[in-house]
Amino acid sequence: MKSILTAAGLALMATTAAAQDAAGTLPAAVGRVAPALEAYAKDDLFGAEWNGAGLSKRDRALVTFAALMTRHETGNLASHVSLALDSGVTPAEISETITHLAFYTGWGNATAAAEAAAPVFEEREITIEDLPASDPDLLPLNEEAEAARENLVRGNYADVSMGVVDNTRELLFRDLWLRPDLAPRDRSLVTVAALIAAGQPEQMTFHLNRAMDNGLTQEEAGAMLSHLAFYAGWPKVFSALPVAKAVFEKRAQ
Repeated sequence: MKSILTAAGLALMATTAAAQDAAGTLPAAVGRVAPALEAYAKDDLFGAEWNGAGLSKRDRALVTFAALMTRHETGNLASHVSLALDSGVTPAEISETITHLAFYTGWGNATAAAEAAAPVFEEREITIEDLPASDPDLLPLNEEAEAARENLVRGNYADVSMGVVDNTRELLFRDLWLRPDLAPRDRSLVTVAALIAAGQPEQMTFHLNRAMDNGLTQEEAGAMLSHLAFYAGWPKVFSALPVAKAVFEKRAQ
C-alpha cells in the first residue's frame, strides 16, 4: 500500500509541476486585463490539457512551439523555448524544428523564431557545437515511397512549375526530411501541427499518414488536435478534424 501511495504521490507531483511550468508562459498582463481568460488558462489549458495522458509534456511543448512559430506569435515564443528545453526537447531539436518549418511556414517565421530563441540559448550557454551541422550524414531514403510521391507530384504539377517539383524533391524529401537531428516522427509531428495552426487542412492527409507511418499513434494525433485548439483556435482544429477522421478510418480498413 505504501509503494502504491508513493507512486501516486509522485505522479501527482509531476502533474502539478507540469502545470506550473506551462503556466509560467502566461503573461502577467492577462490577469490584469482578462481575469476570466486567466482562469480558463490556469484551470483548463495548464491544469487539464497540458496534463492529458494522450501526449507527453515534451511533445506538447514541441507542438506548441511549432504552432506559435507558424502563427508568428513571437512575443511569447522565448518562454516556450524555455519550456520546451525544460520539458526534454533538446537545443538541436529546437534548432532543427526552426529549420524544418522555414519550408512549411516561410522564411520570415523561421528567422523570427531564431531571433526569439537566441537569448534563451545564450542564457543557457548553448553553443554552435550543441546544434545540428549544416551538412550532416543523412538518414536512409525510402526509395519506393519517394518514387511514388515524386511521380504523383510530377504528374500533377510538372506543367505548372518544374521549379516547385524539383525543389520539393531535392530540398525537402531528399535532404530536409532526412536530416538526423529531429526524429522522423517528430519532424512529422511539427509539420502536422504547423499545417493545423496555419489553417491548411488540405495538406494534412499526406503528412498525417506520414506521421503515423513514422510512429505517431492515433491517440497522440487526437491529443495533439485537442491541444492545438487552445493555441490555433477551435475553428482551425474543426477544419482539421474531418481530415484526421478520414485518415484514421482509411488506416483502420
